[in-house]
Amino acid sequence: MKAVRLLAGWMAALGMAMATTGWAQPARPGKDVPMTRAALPAGVQRSTWVDGLEHPWGLALLPQGGALVTERPGRLRVVSARGELSAPVAGTPKVDARGQGGLLDVVLHPDFARNGLVYLSYAEAGEGGNSTAVARGRLVQDAGQWRFADSTVVFRQAPKFASTLHFGSRLVFARDGKLLITLGERSSRQTRPDAQGLNTHHGKVVRINDDGGVPRDNPFAGDNRALPEIWSLGHRNPQGAALNPRTGELWMVEHGPQGGDELNVVRAGKNYGWPLYTYGEEYGGGRIGQEASPPGFEAPLHSWVPSVSPSGLAFYTSQAIPSWTGSLFTGALSGQALIRLQLDGGKVVREERLLTDLGDRIRDVVMGPAGELYLLTDARQGKILVLRGTGAGT
Repeated sequence: MKAVRLLAGWMAALGMAMATTGWAQPARPGKDVPMTRAALPAGVQRSTWVDGLEHPWGLALLPQGGALVTERPGRLRVVSARGELSAPVAGTPKVDARGQGGLLDVVLHPDFARNGLVYLSYAEAGEGGNSTAVARGRLVQDAGQWRFADSTVVFRQAPKFASTLHFGSRLVFARDGKLLITLGERSSRQTRPDAQGLNTHHGKVVRINDDGGVPRDNPFAGDNRALPEIWSLGHRNPQGAALNPRTGELWMVEHGPQGGDELNVVRAGKNYGWPLYTYGEEYGGGRIGQEASPPGFEAPLHSWVPSVSPSGLAFYTSQAIPSWTGSLFTGALSGQALIRLQLDGGKVVREERLLTDLGDRIRDVVMGPAGELYLLTDARQGKILVLRGTGAGT
């Protein structure tokens, strides 16, 4: 209740300040960006690499070929280069696989080829409910059995809350070797205001060392009123994240409520507005806060109204499919498409929706070393799809 009163007071004060300064609301980012539904370019071939996966969520390509893939009910599997699926990897953490929870993202340590370290995000049950946790372990194979060995928890979202929704959970290693973790605000009117507070991990991006320690240069590391892991705040449910290959900055897609999905460039110490500022509304109608972000809050680079539920994010840097070079890809869950965003520097200038005829919820998007795009489809009989340029017409 105290957080809700604080949020209401903050909004009233901001509204008065905006009226006093004469701040004019800009147009919604993305509103005037042309959007088309398109077939795959000539010379791009779609194939199924793996099928029979139960709600696959995260994919990490292995340097020697093959991949690791998570299944939300709690299984981690190794995929061979030929598409053969291993038995579940032993030793993975126990997960709370209710609702949107379960075993979620997977990422390799930057020095995986030497140390074999793998990081898993998952919903962890505990006193007070559940929350996102991240475990680190070593991928080893003994007598044909894969194991997640020497497992240790390197991060726990605090506090736990009784909800089965909005875990966030994407994992990205930055260029400096720090691990960035996206965290949802748990989809409750009770926890919404937490996204604006520095004393919880709800609705945040956090940044930690590879062993779980807190980097000294985190923006709130010296503030005893704040949790030191926090990198940015004001997020709702970020389910896709990737480093911009040109700048090294974290780009991220997050779900709005009914409308208001966002593409954001995430910077240290910045506030992205939720739930004070959003282009979405309550399910069934009704405003949530204000629309445009005033000075002091970060506006999205692009937004979607109505929602597409973006998930997974990948910059396409290869020349294998030249018409896609420099594009940004995200999956769409409710939108049931692969979305290509054409960029001009730091601006989205065109949106293209691909694979709309499949009717698949696309959960993750990963670019391979030869310019392939790997896609996870979120279903009880989920798949790993591959898009490849054949050299003909691309």
